[in-house]
Amino acid sequence: MRSRGTWQNTTHDWASTVDVDHLQHIRRNPALFAPDGIRHLILEVVAYAADEAERNNGGHCRVTLHADGSVSVCDDGRGTDTRLDDRGEAVKKPIMATRDLRFFDHPDAQILPNGHPRRGMSVVAALSNQLIHTNRRHNGAWAQRYEQGVPVTGLTPIAHDGATGTTVRFLPNQSLRAASAPTADELTRLATAWPHLTLEVHG
Repeated sequence: MRSRGTWQNTTHDWASTVDVDHLQHIRRNPALFAPDGIRHLILEVVAYAADEAERNNGGHCRVTLHADGSVSVCDDGRGTDTRLDDRGEAVKKPIMATRDLRFFDHPDAQILPNGHPRRGMSVVAALSNQLIHTNRRHNGAWAQRYEQGVPVTGLTPIAHDGATGTTVRFLPNQSLRAASAPTADELTRLATAWPHLTLEVHG
């Protein structure tokens, strides 16, 4: 086991836990970072499921539009990278509370199926009143809760049945919920841009 400061950064900076300035920047500019509201937030999350599906030559994702305005996105990928540090503590890659090094402010960022640039999961977390990230890996399973992108709990171990994948349930800020939500047919059509991913939508 090594200290997190020595871990290689690929998509996020392991040495950082929460980038408050980054989250505040997103919250101050919702029209820029979620240009078509909830639809964009959903696609930001589904894009990670699509990454996993492409890596594994196929994958499945389920989107649920809940009656309270929240959204759940569940996939069957590997789960978010979670490691033990030199003190034996579980550390999850900080995908919710720090910038995605591949996309955020990058001029050549991937374009999502709605025609807007991909910027990363921190956009979803920062623009949600609440978000719960449930993460199942081969080495364990945990849940963590966020408010406006800031973690308000640590990694909480949960029962693990051996299956892997992630579930992100988020409640977008009221200003975003006031706009029309995407339909199941629309989300299914947009997801055809990811040929390795099978998407089902409920609600």
